[in-house]
Amino acid sequence: MTMPLVLVAVMVVMYACGVYLMLDRTLTRLLLGFLLVGNATNLLIFLMSGSFGAAPIVGQAEPEEMSDPLPQAFILTAIVITFGVAAFLLALIYRSWRLARDRDDWVTDDEADLEIATTEALTTDEVTDEDLEETPESSDDHDEEHLEDREHPLEPVVTPEHETKEEER
Repeated sequence: MTMPLVLVAVMVVMYACGVYLMLDRTLTRLLLGFLLVGNATNLLIFLMSGSFGAAPIVGQAEPEEMSDPLPQAFILTAIVITFGVAAFLLALIYRSWRLARDRDDWVTDDEADLEIATTEALTTDEVTDEDLEETPESSDDHDEEHLEDREHPLEPVVTPEHETKEEER
């Protein structure tokens, strides 16, 4: 079996363009990239299906002369899935356009994500065991010192910070 080289080249170009469009942040280009990748996948399944033969109907031809119906079923399923996801993406694009008509369909960065991206990477300073022992793991370590000062076990823990706030009131 030989594959037409032109169809293989078209499939590769469709995959490349589709992935490039999907990496963009606009929803419209994401949709176009998804459609290109879906069509390239259909072309891949078509190319891998083998040579053409007679219709796979029992009694009309010998089994060796019939074409395989499974790739055709895969292509139909892929078309339906691509159509469903494309309809969903179109609904998302329309909804985002309705909510923000004055802006583009550009996906913006979250402020917390930008803050994390601008912070420095993990420190390269070596942390010793003494440093770990000196640093409390949580605020509960500070509260344990004041447990003995309570008269009743169910009495809330009052730290010096809480005492100064109560005196200010």
